[in-house]
Amino acid sequence: MAGETIAPDWEFDRFDDGSQKIHTEVQLKNYAKFLEEYTSQLKGIEDALDESIGDVWDFTLDPIALKLVPREQSSLLELIKTDNKVLNKVITVYAALCSEVKKLKYEAETKFYNGLLYYGEGVSDTSVVEGESQIQMGRFISFLQELSCFVSRCFEVVVNIVHQLAALYNNNKGSAKIIESSGVHFQVIYIAFSINEVIGLFLRLLKSVHHNPGKFSIREEKLKPFEKLLLKLEGQLLDGMILQACVEQRFDDPAEGVSVAKNSAFAEEFAFNIRTIFTNVESKIGEPSEIDQRDKYAGVCSLFVLHFYIFRTVDKKLYKSLLDVCKKVPAVTLTANILWFPDNFLSTKVQAAAKMLDKKSLQAIKAQRDTYLLHKSQALTKDVQSYYVFVTSWMMKMEAILSRGHRSEKLAEDLNGRCNIFLQGILYAYSISTIIKTTMNMYMSMQRPMTKTSVKALCRLVELLKAVEHTFHRRSMVVADSVSHITQQLQSQALNAIGTAKRRVISDKKYSEQRLDVLSSLVLAENALNGPSTRERRLAISLALSVGTQMKTFKDEELLPLQLVLKKLDLMSELKERVRLQCDCSFLYWHRAVFPIYLDDVYDNAVDSARLHYMFTALRDCVPCMLHAKHVESCDQLLECYHEEIMDVFHEHLLDKLCKDIEKDLRLSVHTHLKLDDRNPFKVGLKDLAHFFSLKPVRFFNRFVDIKAYVTHYLDQTFYNLTTVALHDWATYSEMRNLASQRYGLSMTEAHLPSQTLEQGLDVLEIMRNIHVFVSRYLYNLNNQIFIEKASNNKHLNTINIRHIANSIRTHGTGIMNTTVNFTYQFLRKKFYIFSQFMYDEHIKSRLIKDIRFYRETKDESDQKYPFDRAEKFNRGIRKLGITPDGQSYLDQFRQLISQIGNAMGYVRMIRSGGLHCCSSAIRFVPDLEDIVNFEEMVKEEGLSEETQKAASVLDAVLGDLTSNSAEGTEYFKKLVGVFAPEFRSAKNMHLRNFYMIVPPLAVNFVEHSIGCKEKLNKKNKSGAAFTDDGFAMGVAYILKLLDQYLEFDSLHWFQAVRDKYIKEMNAVVKEQSVQATSQDEKLLQTMNLTQKRLEIYLQEFELLHFSLSSARIFFRADKTAAEEIQEKRDRGEGVNKAFSSADGSSVGPNPTEAAAK
Repeated sequence: MAGETIAPDWEFDRFDDGSQKIHTEVQLKNYAKFLEEYTSQLKGIEDALDESIGDVWDFTLDPIALKLVPREQSSLLELIKTDNKVLNKVITVYAALCSEVKKLKYEAETKFYNGLLYYGEGVSDTSVVEGESQIQMGRFISFLQELSCFVSRCFEVVVNIVHQLAALYNNNKGSAKIIESSGVHFQVIYIAFSINEVIGLFLRLLKSVHHNPGKFSIREEKLKPFEKLLLKLEGQLLDGMILQACVEQRFDDPAEGVSVAKNSAFAEEFAFNIRTIFTNVESKIGEPSEIDQRDKYAGVCSLFVLHFYIFRTVDKKLYKSLLDVCKKVPAVTLTANILWFPDNFLSTKVQAAAKMLDKKSLQAIKAQRDTYLLHKSQALTKDVQSYYVFVTSWMMKMEAILSRGHRSEKLAEDLNGRCNIFLQGILYAYSISTIIKTTMNMYMSMQRPMTKTSVKALCRLVELLKAVEHTFHRRSMVVADSVSHITQQLQSQALNAIGTAKRRVISDKKYSEQRLDVLSSLVLAENALNGPSTRERRLAISLALSVGTQMKTFKDEELLPLQLVLKKLDLMSELKERVRLQCDCSFLYWHRAVFPIYLDDVYDNAVDSARLHYMFTALRDCVPCMLHAKHVESCDQLLECYHEEIMDVFHEHLLDKLCKDIEKDLRLSVHTHLKLDDRNPFKVGLKDLAHFFSLKPVRFFNRFVDIKAYVTHYLDQTFYNLTTVALHDWATYSEMRNLASQRYGLSMTEAHLPSQTLEQGLDVLEIMRNIHVFVSRYLYNLNNQIFIEKASNNKHLNTINIRHIANSIRTHGTGIMNTTVNFTYQFLRKKFYIFSQFMYDEHIKSRLIKDIRFYRETKDESDQKYPFDRAEKFNRGIRKLGITPDGQSYLDQFRQLISQIGNAMGYVRMIRSGGLHCCSSAIRFVPDLEDIVNFEEMVKEEGLSEETQKAASVLDAVLGDLTSNSAEGTEYFKKLVGVFAPEFRSAKNMHLRNFYMIVPPLAVNFVEHSIGCKEKLNKKNKSGAAFTDDGFAMGVAYILKLLDQYLEFDSLHWFQAVRDKYIKEMNAVVKEQSVQATSQDEKLLQTMNLTQKRLEIYLQEFELLHFSLSSARIFFRADKTAAEEIQEKRDRGEGVNKAFSSADGSSVGPNPTEAAAK
């Protein structure tokens, strides 16, 4: 046993317990999951990078397109092959003729219709250059030559068809009725365009060339043939007689042995088929299942005319029946905006029959058009609602049926359901398209005005039409898969029906040639069905069954289902082409006048603004047609004109309105406190424009219009431009930007203008230019370094502080600081001139000298203090000299002058502080101000480029400038003292030395004024109210410094005298109160309380003035004596020119020239 080998069947690894299968399934599931995730990631990347970012995909931009129409590789001779040679030949001839007619029809629709339709387009009426129409016709001649050849070919084909049919029906009763099928396919081309006027101009141009051929470098012998050709083209094509010429051809050809006009069998067969086709068409027109019956109706009428011209007989009953259809179908759209009126056609082409009818009936038919149009326009709104429900429910069914896969157990049922859904979509598209085209073209043709309601309704139908097309396109992968299965199923059903009929024929043992033809035709139909459902095969089936349905081969209950199956097969095989054809909106080019009304409607109903995409897709449908235009040098010219026209309308009626309304809404929202407009939504309505911003970009031609980006750009541009015009409004526009972001989701761009902030207030430049206005309208607060507006028309007062000035300096640069000080100097020079004149006045000077003498004489008695009563007497005494109309004395005006001088100095102080603030914030990134490296030297050491060295030197200069500016801000006061002090202290300005003596009366005047201003704060009328005016203290301190009179003023001990005086009076009041408390006289006590309170207020005001003056003196370095300052100046060797002189040489005031020279 040990020596035995294990049989291969017992090898362990061959044992299968199912684990391997389970493991494989798990791995496959994981792999499928990975693929799904990876696909979704790729899809996300594709969506992010994809150029086509619109909601509606542009069909012309498909990177990969599915062509569902099968192409036949075999020739007709190979397809039509049976043992019956005669039948083969007959079927082949008619198949070839039908194919030829289809090709000619396709060529006419794509090439010639469009070339003729767009002739003259692309040039506006206002910009037509002299001779342009002749040039266009010159370009068009070659096209007309091609058209002439095409028409000739059509004539030949028509004659050939008639000859072939006549040969078949040469009184031979036993022949098959093959005309039924060929009659269906026989379509007569009829278009009448009148461009005779232009060709007339062109012919006149040729005559002028005749007279002077040398000038145009053309040989004369070439002109005559060309002129003949033009006359031939005009006669053949441009007189609206193409169809007339076609039916009036000579069909009898004895040379060929073909007799047509006298062929009674052919005439009878022809008439029978016209009646049969008409019966089929009439029953379907106007029905929900109608799909191409209107085109067939036009074909039947043309066949009727051809029959009349060949055989010269009229079937009155049929003629009347044809006219009766006009009540249901007053007009048929042949292509674009070309309408065909059957009553006009039949009455002009078959005049013999028209004469038999009374005029009333013909007029009644024409009157029916107006009735039809009126009924259609009234029913439009109802139609829109109905189709809206139909199409949306159909789209839901499409999504539902296509999203679920095939169920193997119910495959036939699924395919049948899908087939019906697809066909239903085509039927809806056909019905909607027919309503739009017929209504619009009839309005245009009959020159009737269209109401806005009708326009809106028709545009809604256009959207529905594109929605149907979009649904098919969006699910094209699934549709393509389904169509191939559906066609196979339909072919199978048709084969079963034909197989049954074939067995029935074979079972009948009687032999006859007709039976053999029938059997052969059924075999041919079977062979054609066994293969892809190409156009050629379906044509062969149709022709074969025209023969095969004789002799009751099919029962009635079998024939109708077979015809239905074949009809479905036709539609399903050309599904994509049918959808494209029915949903084609190229006719909108001729009705683009409705576009502005449509846009206004979209704007008014912003909720469903997404429908814009459908309309733009519809407007783009005419582009392929435009490419066939031959009258312009390049088709791009025509396209560009159209593009500009549509975009101009789009901008005017939607984008620009949207921009303006959004801006208006933002403005009103930001300025709600002004109550500019009634914003109650219950009264004025509410329009939510934000819906437009959720739209994906709209694509038209090769351009995307992103509504959100467009409005954002407009607002950015507007806000930026308006901010640059008025920089102080930047905060308003910043608020509007934020609101636009919150309310509409717009990503606004920051303006990045020089940093104007809420902290800026009045601009430094503005103050500098108008410093005389500024110092009179603003009050200075010394402690907080702030200027406050005296009075304002608004409910608020403007303020200016250091941050405002710093931001303003950052805007304009530090160079503005020196300029500001220079302007202040100019201002002070003028004010000191007035100051000098006041001090030189005899009334003032005499009083001051008198007071100085009095003080010197009595100072020992008054404890070295200047008496308060003397100052008060001076203040009252000045009033006797006169007052201004608004009740101000000369001393009040002098006090204001000193306050303005002080304000100017306060402004200089603020400029210095603001400069330091600005420089410190700019230089904060420099680590050590004491040790700044030289970047230029370092760059040179490294041997870097010349541009880098220049940049480094600029950086060094900037750093140096910032460092020096941050250090030398303290020099401004010193300069302003230095420039005026020598002249103030000179011997010829002795009258100014009395100034220290006028300070006490000025102080009394100031305190009275200040208390009066503060009391007005509590009153209703706040005119003249103020709580600070430290400009007076600054002015007094500055002038005392200029006159070097700090010691003289201090020797008066003025504020000590004031304090003593008020404390003494307050003690007396308190003492009196204690005495009167026993008498209990309430009125007297109240008076004493008020007196005490008034004294406290006055003392407080004087104390505040004292503190302010003491603070102000620090700025002017009061710690140095006059002698020390003189010694310092001598050491520095500074000389000062005289700055004061009067016109007559006497010392009256500062001399501006000398001061400026300093």
